[in-house]
Amino acid sequence: MSVVISVSTTIDAAPAVTWAALEDIATHTRWMKDAVAIRFTGAQRTGTGTEFECVTRVGPFRLTDVMSVTAWEPGRTMGVDHRGAVRGSGRFSVHDAGGGRTAFAWDETLVFPWWLGGRLGERVARPVLTGIWRGNVARLKALVEGG
Repeated sequence: MSVVISVSTTIDAAPAVTWAALEDIATHTRWMKDAVAIRFTGAQRTGTGTEFECVTRVGPFRLTDVMSVTAWEPGRTMGVDHRGAVRGSGRFSVHDAGGGRTAFAWDETLVFPWWLGGRLGERVARPVLTGIWRGNVARLKALVEGG
């Protein structure tokens, strides 16, 4: 079993401007409330094959999420695999919404280990993570629109 979470928004900035904020993985902690720190595990910082650890905190839970970039289409898509305690995959998508605006979507499919409640943990986490990630997307929107 897995939990699927999808959040999206329209950003009042061109897709290239939105992508510029996304492609700089090191700065994701500026808009992701649950991301405490990002540490690259190699020299690569962008593109497919980039690997990093993201210290993640949700309430009393603190985990190190081991991640690798699996898809990288500049200006359009960034996909990642989660290989830490919580496993799965995620994807940021950027599309032209017309009028100099961006349609942004964030989709995740996650599997929780037994010690985080397994299927029950996934059910409990879904609304919590959806709320956190809606806030993250709102912060990304504010960051990009604010320049």
